[in-house]
Amino acid sequence: MGETSREAMETKEERGDMHDLESDTLHAPLLQRRNTLSASHLALVGAKVSHIESLDYEINEGDLFKHDWRNRTNIEVLQYVSLKWGMAFLVGLLTGVIASAINLAIENIAGYKMLTMVNLVRERRYWAGFWYFTGVNFALTAFAATLCVLFAPTAAGPGIPEIKAYLNGVDTPNMYGANVLIVKIFGSIGAVAAGLDLGKEGPLVHIGACISSLLSQGGSEKYRLNWKWLKYFKNDRDRRDLITCGASAGVCAAFRSPIGGVLFSLEEVATWWRNALLWRSFFSTAIVVVVLRGFIELCNSGKCGLFGRGGLILFDVSDVTVTYHINDLLPITIVGILGGVLGGIYNILLPKVLRVYNLINEKGRLAKLLLALGVCLFTSVALYFLPFLAPCMPCDESLGSACPTNGRSGNFKQFNCPNGYYNDLATLLHATNDDAVRNIFSTSTPNEFRTASLLIFFGIYCILGLITFGIAVPSGLFLPIILMGSAYGRLIAKAFSAYIHIDPGLYAVLGAAALMAGIMRMTVSVCIIFLELTNNLLLLPIMMFVLLISKSIGDGMNPSIYEIILDMKGLPFLDANPEPWMRNLTVGELAVVKESVIYLEVVEKVSRIVEVLRSTTHNGFPVIDQGSNSENSVKEIHGLVLRSHLIKILSKKWFLKERRRTEDWEVRERFSSVELAEKAVKLEVDLTDEELEMYVDLHPFTNTTPYTVVETMSVAKAMVLFRQVGLRHLLIVPKYQGPGLDPVIGILTRQDLRAHNILNVFPELAHKAHKN
Repeated sequence: MGETSREAMETKEERGDMHDLESDTLHAPLLQRRNTLSASHLALVGAKVSHIESLDYEINEGDLFKHDWRNRTNIEVLQYVSLKWGMAFLVGLLTGVIASAINLAIENIAGYKMLTMVNLVRERRYWAGFWYFTGVNFALTAFAATLCVLFAPTAAGPGIPEIKAYLNGVDTPNMYGANVLIVKIFGSIGAVAAGLDLGKEGPLVHIGACISSLLSQGGSEKYRLNWKWLKYFKNDRDRRDLITCGASAGVCAAFRSPIGGVLFSLEEVATWWRNALLWRSFFSTAIVVVVLRGFIELCNSGKCGLFGRGGLILFDVSDVTVTYHINDLLPITIVGILGGVLGGIYNILLPKVLRVYNLINEKGRLAKLLLALGVCLFTSVALYFLPFLAPCMPCDESLGSACPTNGRSGNFKQFNCPNGYYNDLATLLHATNDDAVRNIFSTSTPNEFRTASLLIFFGIYCILGLITFGIAVPSGLFLPIILMGSAYGRLIAKAFSAYIHIDPGLYAVLGAAALMAGIMRMTVSVCIIFLELTNNLLLLPIMMFVLLISKSIGDGMNPSIYEIILDMKGLPFLDANPEPWMRNLTVGELAVVKESVIYLEVVEKVSRIVEVLRSTTHNGFPVIDQGSNSENSVKEIHGLVLRSHLIKILSKKWFLKERRRTEDWEVRERFSSVELAEKAVKLEVDLTDEELEMYVDLHPFTNTTPYTVVETMSVAKAMVLFRQVGLRHLLIVPKYQGPGLDPVIGILTRQDLRAHNILNVFPELAHKAHKN
């Protein structure tokens, strides 16, 4: 999960939470929560606790924006649209090329390692085979873990929870930089080739997001790689769209599933969606498929190394006829039920393991490295010695030269058996991850694997699946889930072998899909991914049936694994469904327990702006038009000005000597809407006493159309609006306006709508929620 560094502990000490540090248990949250609605949020990102801010997805309709938008020529609009499609093309192209390179590297490294080890076993040099196998795995894991620990701690894990949070409106720092991309690529190669129970699918999603982020921002400011012609994309809104395309491209690259990739983004990671984004995501995945197909054709000609065949999980059963029979209904139902139950149990156990790992990782970088190496050692010992427990099985004469397999990929690994015999457990354990999937999914092999071997395989991968996720290497959950699910699917097929009419290999496919739905709670995207993998639409009815059962049972036990990880990390993700008790609470009641609203006038003194910026951490301030100075005048809301815009004004020292409103041309000489969309740096400007007494006209910089809600609106309704529109600030206005009344009584932010924050402030609601 990442280490709670000294910096994080100092932060907790400042908050008076040191007593909580001493009482960490397996059931305690990784991060302490404040009992207030106005706290700056902290979250566990990578190796340390970071301050988290929201993203500005809302269009700032100020005078500058309106002028620039009205004056855009058709050429500029065409350029902007063309660049967005060009970025989607580059995201697909680069993701496909990098995914192919990762696949080929893993297949060749792991393949040569396996081939050499098997040759040593055939020569009866068992200990030499063990030390070679363990040594190579140890070196590869050390390489991957060292990269993560030293250069990019945020590259550890799948990255999908952080992407999901980002697309929900949470700025996850240091997640999409060039260093993260490089470490993710080489780290995933090392970790997967080392035989650890993790996949490259999750990292590929993160890689696609990193590519998208770097392209949308014109490169990396840190390494001075910046293309000025991409200035129109330097905003959170366009970056969000491109990262969504990158996530879709990553899933497509992992499974060669273009439709599944788009649906994965729609169902799992994206909070905000529209038709234009659907088309661009589909375009990116289409480019990925073309690139992957090109590499597959290239590798089929033998130009990708000894083991280079694309390295993709391809399982084509288009020639298998799926016939339905009433006898298959019971075992298929059991597959779905077990998928939900096992998924719920997995989601209970994995967070406990992650909490233990967090305690270990707190010790420092060396502890994180040793933890990864310890898991690697256990994995190597288990994978090497377990096949010796399985007896040799005679080859079926009808298989001919296909049995036993001594070379590269194949279903019948000879391993330590004499000629004419094969080791079924070695077939599963002594293969690259993709080969292991193909072997256990294989059709027309009902008696290839013994029950005992499948039980051992299922048991060891359940253990490895729990202890491997969370170490300091790039890792994904998809492959471990597929391997565990396929094992119990085959076991159910063997238990009902006298009654079923569907091939046991297809039961393995159903088991993998059911367990994925039980753990991740995805249905539509998983269904399409597996249908595109198998290339057999006849599986659609039973696939849908199994997924619905599995997800329903899993939902009754606990949330999805990604939601659990989001909560453990402290990322303020807003769920789509508000709590029922939120309908009994109004936003006006929330405003009462919040700090008083800090206003700025439309023409404000420089000293007042500096004081507000230095004394608060707020990122938005209501701008009020005082009207006449008489007591009977009514204050009006002019809009909302962002902190970043105020910092840019001060940094450029755009001041007025007298209190007046500026002309449009005065503002456009110094500022543009594109410039204001960029992230602002911290307030670091020296001002003279004379400058502090000058004024700033906030008219051109104010968003004159902020979203507002009346104080009587329920928190549930406000939360739905906040999430669906992708807001950072939501102004609360009084039901009645009049002289002497404040036109804004509060501002809702993401933290104010989090259920646990509200319950901490209103404990009586917690009791009612518990009773309900």
